[in-house]
Amino acid sequence: MENNQQQGAQAQSGPYPGGAGGSAGAGAGAGAAPFQHLLQQQQQQLQMFWSYQRQEIEHVNDFKNHQLPLARIKKIMKADEDVRMISAEAPILFAKACELFILELTIRSWLHADENKRRTLQKNDIAAAITRTDIFDFLVDIVPRDEIKDDAALVGATASGVPYYYPPIGQPAGMMIGRPAVDPATGVYVQPPSQAWQSVWQSAAEDTPYGTGAQGNLDGQS
Repeated sequence: MENNQQQGAQAQSGPYPGGAGGSAGAGAGAGAAPFQHLLQQQQQQLQMFWSYQRQEIEHVNDFKNHQLPLARIKKIMKADEDVRMISAEAPILFAKACELFILELTIRSWLHADENKRRTLQKNDIAAAITRTDIFDFLVDIVPRDEIKDDAALVGATASGVPYYYPPIGQPAGMMIGRPAVDPATGVYVQPPSQAWQSVWQSAAEDTPYGTGAQGNLDGQS
């Protein structure tokens, strides 16, 4: 009779004295769950961004008007003394590459601002995006050291951030132009978790002085 009571008490208290083991494990799991959910949500946003960009590139047919000025890009390319001749296609590819670079860095910076419940993009958000993404390591020397230190102190364990996303070949686009995304698992239309990249496109299109300067005619470049 006494043995049965002792076994019942052990079952209620768990494997650790005082029953603290079970509650501690549950608390740790509950703390990690929101962070994992946040990383998953951010990765989903980046996947939707790249799917959208891939779809747009596949359907582009205007190679003369660009978001960035081709003449300026060509001038930067010629800053290298070893570059003698530049084909007409090279500045176009550079312009698109620069555009994608700016967009992704903006999105990753915006994700950091959103984590901190802010609606304004700040310098430390850009610094956080750079320090969290391995492929942006070449920008570490450009970002002020104070910004990097402040961000490292704040983010701590989250410094790993969202891994850099390479869109796999043959993956169907998850975002159609002007339409909501489709969840491939459920087939249900869902709105993107973040509208950061859409706002970037809209602001770029509405920026008349910059857009006018960005329209480059390949035949008229110097």
